[in-house]
Parts: sequence; C-alpha cells; structure tokens
Amino acid sequence: MAGRFDPRPTLPHSLEGVGGAPMPVRGGEVVVPAARREAPRAEAGLVRTWAPEWPVDLGLVLGALRRGPADPTFRAMPDGSVWRASRTPAGPGTLRVRVYGGEVRGEAWGPGNEWLLSRLPELLGAADDPSAFVPRHRVVAHTRHRRPGLRLTRTGLVLESLIPSVLEQKVTTDEAYRAWRLLVRKFGEPAPGPAAGGRLWVMPSPRAWALIPSWEWHRAGVDNKRASTILRAVRVASRLEEAVGMSPSAAQARLELVPGVGPWTSAEVVQRSHGAPDAVTVGDLHLPGIVGFALAGDRDADDSVMLSLLEPYAGQRHRAARLILLSGRTPPRRAPRMTRGDIGRL
Repeated sequence: MAGRFDPRPTLPHSLEGVGGAPMPVRGGEVVVPAARREAPRAEAGLVRTWAPEWPVDLGLVLGALRRGPADPTFRAMPDGSVWRASRTPAGPGTLRVRVYGGEVRGEAWGPGNEWLLSRLPELLGAADDPSAFVPRHRVVAHTRHRRPGLRLTRTGLVLESLIPSVLEQKVTTDEAYRAWRLLVRKFGEPAPGPAAGGRLWVMPSPRAWALIPSWEWHRAGVDNKRASTILRAVRVASRLEEAVGMSPSAAQARLELVPGVGPWTSAEVVQRSHGAPDAVTVGDLHLPGIVGFALAGDRDADDSVMLSLLEPYAGQRHRAARLILLSGRTPPRRAPRMTRGDIGRL
C-alpha cells in the first residue's frame, strides 16, 4: 500500500501524438506523418455530464487505481483528463473523465460504455462520506485540510484490482508494475475508442489469464506462487465479482477463500472495488512504520501497534492511512532499497 496512493504527475505526452512521440518540426511547422493525416476521425463516444456538490480532484480519487506510471490501463493527460480501460460485465470499455469548472464530463467507448458511465459518480467518490471522518491527530487534520478533494473511489469491479494486488505480493512495486504492464500488453486487447492502437489496453479476460503459458509468467518475473493464485482466482471469477454486492468484510471473507489471497490482498481489493473506508492494510512491509512514525514517532511499529494507533479512527482507518501517506511524513531511510529481482533472467 505504501507509496501507491500519491497522485502521479501527468505524462509528458498526449493521445494526439503517434505512439506518444513528439511531432518533428521543420522550418517552424509541425510535420504530420501521412498515416496521421489519412487516419479517419475518431468515433464519438457516449457522453454523460454530472455536477457534483464538491470539488473533484481526479488525481487524488483515481490515483489509487493506477499501477505505476506506465500502467497500460490508465493514462493521466496534460489537459487534466484521465483515461481508463476496464473489462466490465458488459464487455471492454474505455472511459475518459475531465472536470470543467464544477462539472464532470465522462465519455466512454466500447461495449462497456453504458456500464462505465452509469457508475461514474461512484467512481469519483459519490458513495463515499468524508464527513464521517474526525481527525484525531495534528498531521491527519493538516493533511485533510490541504487535500479537501480526497474521496474513496468505488469501481464495482473485483478482478481488475485483485490480479495486480496479487502481483504486488512480496515483491517491490517496480517488479509488480513491470509484470502487470508486460502481461496486459501481451495478453490483453487494445482499448476501444480513440485510445486504441497501443496507447491503452484492456486487461485480459479470465479465460485469457488462465491460458497464459507458464514460461510467460516466468518472463514477466512472476513466480509460481503468485501465478497459481491468479489462476485459481480467474477460475471462480464470476463468484468473486458477486462480492461487489456484499459488505466489505463479507467480500474480504469470500476473496480469502481463494488459496494465496490473504488479509493484505483482500484489503487492497475492497479499498478500490467497494471504496471501503475501514479496510486497513495489514501485513504491509512499510505501512506500519509510516503510520507509527507519523502518529507516535515510532518507525519500528508493527501491525499491532499500527492498529492500536488507528483505533480512534475505527470505521475510517483506511481513510486515516491514506491521509497519513499523503502527508509525506515518512521515516528517513536507514538502509538501501530492497533489491529488485528478475526471475525472468534465470
């Protein structure tokens, strides 16, 4: 969990370029390649506008869904818009979200367009209730004041959060992000709409995940334990997606029936799929020390100490942890970073 919820800077490119590369300039004029000039105009998507009663911060709300700066299913653009590609119950879909003044404009393409737009308010935190949170520590209160746009997203999708969370088990975030990127690009499909052509990808279907050969998992740096967990999960994908209609605690219990999915992974999933404000991540390598240092000056805190410090926020412990991470108050590093491994080279 640690470090994965900070809003990422927008990428220095836009979907207007070919392959994301800057256009060459000759004599002060932009040279447009022939393939670009002859390309047909992008098909218009289905549009929905929505006027929330609070200021929407796309980076804060949707940043939790981004799996690294090169996530093939997520793009944050220089114009402030956010693009996401999802595999919905209705099929693949692409969603573009942008805030114009106090109004949100969502545009969607593909078979899942109506599904994505129908859940746009929940995706941006409409089902969340920040007023239920009462700061008990100065650092938490200060961060909440500086980040008024923080709301917890609710995607309504389980598998798209479960698989990358399993990939993040027991490895560095860089290794997990690399594995997610390689597997989605190789076994997923181009996202529908103007983001297609290699810029945005929809993650593989459950069947496609199940058919990935063992050597491809190895090349992506995924060990047999994590690969086996994903394979077990996709075999019961429909049953896991049903957990969206359950309470967060019941959903976690169902997820943990899959061997290899424990409290850490299930919490990471329901934080995104359900927008669960109390699903605190236990078993994380860094989070207890960050919470302990921020609230009590204890950089060596373990899970039990972290849970004790977060007890005043019962019912809102995940939100409190998010605010602590966003505060930037982390203990100074005492040792080198964890060595990145790559079993694909073996």
